[in-house]
Amino acid sequence: MKHIKTYFSQTIGTKSGDIVIEGPVPSEILKKLKFHSGLDAFREPEEQFEALLEIAELEEGRIIIARKDDLIVGYATFLYPDPQERWSEEEMDDLLELGAIEIAPEFRNIAISKNILVVSMMDPYMENYIVITTEYYWHWDLKTSGLDIWEYRKVMEKTMSAGGLQWYATDDPEITSHPANCLMAKIGKNVPLSSIDKFDKLRFKYRFMY
Repeated sequence: MKHIKTYFSQTIGTKSGDIVIEGPVPSEILKKLKFHSGLDAFREPEEQFEALLEIAELEEGRIIIARKDDLIVGYATFLYPDPQERWSEEEMDDLLELGAIEIAPEFRNIAISKNILVVSMMDPYMENYIVITTEYYWHWDLKTSGLDIWEYRKVMEKTMSAGGLQWYATDDPEITSHPANCLMAKIGKNVPLSSIDKFDKLRFKYRFMY
């Protein structure tokens, strides 16, 4: 499958000034930007920035960023699922995972996450993919947000819906280990039935086991 990436952007006005949401951004452009020190949810900021550069260089990789001037204050990543995860077992070239979405603390609660997902799906080529995200409550920033698990889940679902993702059932043990965890996905209108069937097999690996 050929991966075609078309750049899109939009500017949103916030109390912190104009924020540009744009992407997919290639690594050569990312290297010219600064990375907010508060983007440390997954690893140290310097290491996370290096990870974004690596993803941007992947054939299928997509990095969507939010920036204030030349400072990256938020991002989302799209790439193939980790080879160790069940979602890679069918080796589907038209299944991408929203691997991470993160916003610097002082730029939260101004709809940046929602707008990142909107821009992510502006590219019509995204209709050729099944896009998934696996949400686990232990990854959520409950302490900083002040929300409980179910309040956070509601906010997360609303955010993901901005990109067209919706809840899908699965028997994945990690997801079913807690009722707040969930699988969300968007099946593009150009995705063939054969790929949808493979996705269904991945969602329910234990359907015929007794």
